[in-house]
Order: sequence, then C-alpha cells, then structure tokens
Amino acid sequence: MNEEMTIEENKEEETAAEETVNEETVQETAKEAAEEETAEDTQEKEEEKSDKDEEIHRVEVAQPSNIEAIVEGLLYVVGEDGVRIEQLALVIERSLEDTKTILENIQRKYAEEIYGIELVGYGSVYKFITKSAVYPYAQTLFGSAKQNTLSQAALETLAIIAYKQPITRVEIEELRGVSAEVMLRKLQARNLIREAGRSEAVGRPILYEVTEEFMDSFKLYTLNELPDLPEYNQSDENDNLFE
Repeated sequence: MNEEMTIEENKEEETAAEETVNEETVQETAKEAAEEETAEDTQEKEEEKSDKDEEIHRVEVAQPSNIEAIVEGLLYVVGEDGVRIEQLALVIERSLEDTKTILENIQRKYAEEIYGIELVGYGSVYKFITKSAVYPYAQTLFGSAKQNTLSQAALETLAIIAYKQPITRVEIEELRGVSAEVMLRKLQARNLIREAGRSEAVGRPILYEVTEEFMDSFKLYTLNELPDLPEYNQSDENDNLFE
C-alpha cells in the first residue's frame, strides 16, 4: 500500500515537473518571439526613416525652393528676345509640364497691380514686358528731350536701323559692338523706332524700323535721302598696312 502511494506521488511530481518545464519553454518561446518582433519593427522603422530622409533629400535637390526666382533671373537675362519653353525646361532640368506650371505661377504673380512688368507667352516664347499703364510715363520720361539732345550712341543706333531696316537687336549689337537693349527701349519710348514683326531666325527675334517721327525729326521725305555710306575696300586697307 505504501509502495503504491509512493509510486503515485512520484508520478505526480514528474507530471508537475514536466508541466513546469513546458510552461518555462512556452514563456521562453514567447519571449524570443516578442524580441524578434520588436527587432523586426525597429529595423522596419529605421528603413522607413532612411527612405523618407532619402526622399526628402531628393526633393530638395530636384526642386529647389528658389526655382521661380531662378526662372525670373533667366527671363531677365534673355530680355526682349525671350526664351522658348523647351529651352528653359532643358536649362532648369524640368519636364515641359513642370516648366509651364512655374511660368504660370510667375505670370499670376506679376499680373498683380503692384508690379509694373508682366510675363507674356507668344507661342512657346516667354519674356517680361512693361505693362501698358507705364507707357505714358515712359513717353514723358524720354519723349520730352528733343532730337538735338540725342546721345552719340542713340544716333549710331538710329543710323544702323535706318540703313539696315528691318533689323534685329542682335544684328545691331554686332555692328555697334555693345548691348543695344536699353537704347532700343529709349528710342521706342521717343517714338523714333518701332517693332516691324519678327525675323524667321531661331527664336524669332523682333525686327525694328524707324518711324514717321524719325522722318520728321530729321527732315526726311524718304530714306533714299540718307547720304550714301562710304564704300569699304578690303584691298585698299591691306595695302595701307604695308605703307
């Protein structure tokens, strides 16, 4: 009887021991699983943060906050000749759609009354021009001066246009050797020259010609009354070099 009780007690102890071992194993397994899950979550969060940081960096490089200011500066540099949207897109490394959006934003900005200039797009060529409200004041500023007060630079520019019209700004600058953009604006404001369409050259630059005001100022009925230009003889000049 005592032996049976002892055997029974031993079985109960063994069963209790096995249950304890099983419980500890389950706890250890659960702990390991929790640690693995935590490690995976941490790694995943670090990867997500790395991806976000990389994305933010890409955005900052690809889309600088001053991109509109850069485009404004480029439009100022090209002046009245303007710039084609395709060329601008290549320069700022944007798609045509993004470039058009940037230009539209600048147009909306300068459409406000606080600005005296505006951005216009003729076809695919964009440029800054003076708003019409400024014209009367520009004429007052430049038009009050009389013909005999024209500077030597103004007279040279007028002479080139009168003899070579219609002519582009670039062609005038090639002949004079200096920038003519400001001078052309002044002569336009004095109504001595005017736009005469656009050239078929690349970029379709503006053509200029003299006006009736120019003819009246210089007492001319036709441009045929202009004095003949001296003939240029290359061989004579070469001969003089060795005299």
